[in-house]
Amino acid sequence: MDKLHDIAIIGGGIVGAATFYQLQKHFPEKSLVLLEKENTLAKHQTGNNSGVIHSGLYYTPGSNKARNCVQGRHELVKFSKEYNVQHDVCGKVVVATEKKEIKFLEKIYQNGIANSTEGIEKINAQQIKDIEPHVNGVSGIWVPCTGIINYAQATHKMMEVAKGINEDSKVLLSHEVFEITNIEGLKHIKTKSSTIKAKYLIVCGGLQADRLAKADGISLKEKVVGFRGDYYELEDHAKHLVKNLIYPVPDPAFPFLGVHFTRMVNGDVECGPNAVFSFKREGYNKTDFSLSDTIDALSYRGTWQLFFKNASYGINEYRRAFSKKLFLKTLQTLIPSLKMTDIKEGRAGVRALLLSQNGDTKDDFRIEFTHNSIHVLNAPSPAATACLAIGNDIKEMAIRKFDLN
Repeated sequence: MDKLHDIAIIGGGIVGAATFYQLQKHFPEKSLVLLEKENTLAKHQTGNNSGVIHSGLYYTPGSNKARNCVQGRHELVKFSKEYNVQHDVCGKVVVATEKKEIKFLEKIYQNGIANSTEGIEKINAQQIKDIEPHVNGVSGIWVPCTGIINYAQATHKMMEVAKGINEDSKVLLSHEVFEITNIEGLKHIKTKSSTIKAKYLIVCGGLQADRLAKADGISLKEKVVGFRGDYYELEDHAKHLVKNLIYPVPDPAFPFLGVHFTRMVNGDVECGPNAVFSFKREGYNKTDFSLSDTIDALSYRGTWQLFFKNASYGINEYRRAFSKKLFLKTLQTLIPSLKMTDIKEGRAGVRALLLSQNGDTKDDFRIEFTHNSIHVLNAPSPAATACLAIGNDIKEMAIRKFDLN
């Protein structure tokens, strides 16, 4: 491919698509190209998450996560209404099942107030029953602005709309990037089938973010480590047990939100996910294994620091991953009447965690600029909800750093 593009974007998940969309809207005359290594968009984190439009309840006030989540939620719902993307702002309950969880519930509530999470209210045990009749809890929070969406459909629609703005802009599927070089001020991006040239580069690499950063000459101390999340589904006869979304109170000592119930846009109800170390960054089965990915993760000090800090949690998560009975027991904390015959194994997803050397998960979105490149190094949940806000931030950074006009 000999054509010189103005901006190349690597990564066809929803953050890459939203970035492409925001840039193309702002610069309709500029030629953009998006490279995705799979044969379709939204193949990894975007297409394998729980499909929740997050409210902004959990994130530290003033953080990029909090700001982007709230702003991005509004933009995503507006986009979905305009372009008929499957979604439903159905609301959720966050449930404390024991009195000792109430103090954490209060903290979440105050976070929600600080983050302008509209409509949230504290509810008692009876009010929980009014919303979700099969749930047992001592106290809770009603979050009416939480929703569900088909994120893969949203990703494809963003790209469709953006490509309609400029016929010179392209999406190249099955184009895995293996080398990035700077030659005479231009980015030369090599794939197996071609070399793409662009004036500027934006990388939204998800599970491969650290490797792509390294390929582009960024000295990164942290490393991405993958954690698989397994889901169960409710059988058809048990779907009536869940009306919309039901969440536990997350343990502040653990970097995940906990196992929850989600009614999907197609009417299915998912239960999960757990969180276990993945021996393959893009491995969705329990036995998937990549020697290079495993060595990469287990030779990194931060991985072991995370294991040591969360040893008891990690052991429990692994036990649950291979035991339907233990998974059910966790689910019964929220819905005691749930039986073994009510659930069946579902799909799985893998989440990218950018781990520091001391094992801490980077708690905020992280975007860095170098030379004529922008790299999204860390975009965990709620990145899908926040995608259009993140894309707008990247657009603004590109205008400043690339001196675009």
